[in-house]
Amino acid sequence: MAISLQFYRIPTLAALPLPETRIFRQRKSSSVRCFAAKEAASSSEFDANVFRHNLTRSKNYHGPGYGQKEKTLDQIGQGYTSDIIKTLKENGYEYTWGNVTVKLAEAYGFCWGVERAVQIAYEARKQFPTEKIWITNEIIHNPTVNQRLDEMEVKNIPLDNGKKQFDVVDKGDVVVLPAFGAAVDEMLLLSEKHVQIVDTTCPWVSKVWNTVEKHKKGEYTSIIHGKYSHEETVATASFAGKYIIVKNMKEATYVCDYILGGRLDGSSSTKEAFLEVSQTRSVSGTFSTITFSLMIQFPSLSPITTHWWGVVKEERKLAERTMMQKYGVENINNHFISFNTICDATQERQDAMYKLVDQEMDLMLVVGGWNSSNTSHLQEIAEQHGIPSYWVDSEKRIGPGNRVSHKLMHGELVEKENWLPEGPIKIGITSGASTPDKVLIPRTSCFLHWVQIF
Repeated sequence: MAISLQFYRIPTLAALPLPETRIFRQRKSSSVRCFAAKEAASSSEFDANVFRHNLTRSKNYHGPGYGQKEKTLDQIGQGYTSDIIKTLKENGYEYTWGNVTVKLAEAYGFCWGVERAVQIAYEARKQFPTEKIWITNEIIHNPTVNQRLDEMEVKNIPLDNGKKQFDVVDKGDVVVLPAFGAAVDEMLLLSEKHVQIVDTTCPWVSKVWNTVEKHKKGEYTSIIHGKYSHEETVATASFAGKYIIVKNMKEATYVCDYILGGRLDGSSSTKEAFLEVSQTRSVSGTFSTITFSLMIQFPSLSPITTHWWGVVKEERKLAERTMMQKYGVENINNHFISFNTICDATQERQDAMYKLVDQEMDLMLVVGGWNSSNTSHLQEIAEQHGIPSYWVDSEKRIGPGNRVSHKLMHGELVEKENWLPEGPIKIGITSGASTPDKVLIPRTSCFLHWVQIF
């Protein structure tokens, strides 16, 4: 699930003072206790890292290590592995069935952090066989895995108008924190409820939290690259203190133009213009009023772990150039710092995808949950190289007949007839870091029937 993250620092813009507002945004819950937890977590005296450090050492906290790892991994293997994937790997990641040649990306599917999260969740069910088990978000972004956990009676915290209803959780229940982590206010609330907390947070995600916490202590504002409502972005922001979120180069340019007083491209030349944009964006928009209030005091740029590295690098360069122009090249080290925290697994999958699209492919099949950020970037690579590409979340999207329901990189769900051309054809296949092998390649009998038709 993790890609890389980077952080940049930008000093206070004395010439563009900001209004006094609360500078910490976290998810709201419908309960009074959750509101109180949020207030505590946003207090200037509250140290999120110290709280989490103490939580991980409490008797109600559980990470990996129930002593059932081998049994659990065997159970995961039986449920998620594929004989066809094994065949492809044994034959140099390429194999031909009839008129169809399949080329598998050399890095694909389950990453270590995802496998670890699923393993811990499985172990939790064995460790707490009779207790109610809840999870604060999807464990990972894959419908097959999440459905399996639901069958094991691991239930999602219910939502009401987008707000989590923690009132259903009672003392003694078990609550799983997903691989993406959980916001500080949620962890504080669960701690106060005296539940058993099972933490599957990917260590790469925790690494980001530690980094933004350092910026917070250094009186910096973190510029977080990510999707505004993504679980990992929300969790990271809760550790950042002062922050602003950008999701693309256009929004990063807007922030940098504001830093330079409109001398970059004139898109945000005044404080009033910047405020107007921040106040008119939707709740899910990057520059909401609350997010804006976290601007500009030694900002750092932090992409969440599953974002596209190419975009992040361009934003980093823009931020660095902006700070050089604002404070001079000789002072850049006082105003700008970068940390590469994109996870190796996501980077490897992107590199393998670039290698795959450079070969002669008739089409690409990208498999992964439709709310998976890292999968969307694999699809983006294929689309940018002009290769017909189909992003599906399971084999159920293929058929009946020569038909496929798939998602485009920008989010549109479409259906295409006759998506497979007449053979012989060569298909490139890859999957996001949350995708089991069995989802990447359908059951052997179904797959062979599928390819032998063409």
